[in-house]
Amino acid sequence: MTTYARTVRFDELGGPDVLRIEEVELPGPGPGEVRVRIEAIGINRAEAMFRSGGYYYSPTLPGSRIGFEAAGTVEEVGPGTTGFAPGDAVCVVSDEEMSRHGVYAERVNVAARLLLHRPGTIDAVTGAAVWTTYLTAYGALVEVGRLRAGDAVMINAASSGVGLAAIQVAGQLGAVPVAVTRSAGKAARLLEAGAAHVLVEGEGGDLPGRVREVTGGRGARIVLDAVAGPGLSETALAVAPDGLLIVYGWLDPRPAPLPMNWPLTVHGFTVDLVTADPGRLARARAFIEAGLRAGTLAPVVERTFDLADIVEAHRHLESNTRFGKIVVTVRH
Repeated sequence: MTTYARTVRFDELGGPDVLRIEEVELPGPGPGEVRVRIEAIGINRAEAMFRSGGYYYSPTLPGSRIGFEAAGTVEEVGPGTTGFAPGDAVCVVSDEEMSRHGVYAERVNVAARLLLHRPGTIDAVTGAAVWTTYLTAYGALVEVGRLRAGDAVMINAASSGVGLAAIQVAGQLGAVPVAVTRSAGKAARLLEAGAAHVLVEGEGGDLPGRVREVTGGRGARIVLDAVAGPGLSETALAVAPDGLLIVYGWLDPRPAPLPMNWPLTVHGFTVDLVTADPGRLARARAFIEAGLRAGTLAPVVERTFDLADIVEAHRHLESNTRFGKIVVTVRH
C-alpha cells in the first residue's frame, strides 16, 4: 500500500537550518522489508556531521534523508519477510546509507535484518535511545577491549550518550570508569551516573598525569576516545603500558597524528563491527537486555523534541550543553 510520510530531508550541506520536513511518497514494503510506524527517533552526533559534510561518507544531494536509529511499531510486512508481524514493537538499528534509508520520518520501510524486537518493558523513547550508544560502548569495551573487573577505563566526552553508556557498561563489569569532561558543572552528575573519578580538562595539570594519579600510576588499560584530532597523541599518554587506545569518533576533525609512545595498540572502532556480525550482535543484545532488566544500564535521555522541531533538536545537539541522549518523538 502506497502512502505518504512526513520525512526530514536536506538539499545542501550546512547547519541545522538546512533540515526541512516534507511529505514523501512511501510505497509498500518490498521483499524482506517491514513498514514501521515511527514513534521516537534517537539523535546522534554522527547525523549532525553527516548533515554538515563532516561524516566519513557524503550525503547524496539534493533531497538527502538522515538518521539511523528509531523505535516504533510494525504496520506492514513485505513479501517473504519472517520474524515480524503487524503490531510488533521494534527498534530500528540501521547500518544503511542515510541519504536513501534515513529514519527521521513518521513511517519508513526498513530491511527486517535491521529490526530488533522491543521488550514490553521498554517504551519507545527508551528504545530509540538505547541501541546505538550501548552497542558502541559494549562493542568497544567488551568485544574489542576485553574489559575486565578492576580495569581502569578513561572515557572522554563522558557526558555524551556513548560516554554515559560506557560508564554504565564499565560499572556493570566491575571496572573503574574515569570520566573526562570539559565542563566542571557536569562533574557531580557524572559521579551520580557511576563514574569512579571525574577529571575536568584544563584543571589540575596535564590530563595523562592525572589519569595515572587516580589509577595508581599505571594509566588506563583502555582509553575510549571520541575526539581524535591533534590532541590524540597526548590522550594516548594516558594508556597503560599494556593497554589499548580505542578511537570511535572524531569530534575534532583535524588530522590526528599517530601517537609515538610505543608500544601502543590503537583501534579505530565503528559500531558496524557489532551490528554486521550476528555473533557479536547476539552477545551485545544479551548483555544490554540483561543490564536493562537489572537496572544497571539505563539510558539517560536529557531532552525530547517533537519531529516538527527537528531544527531545534539539532541546535541543542551541537550546543555542547547536553547531558545524555536527545530523542525526537513523532505524533500521529
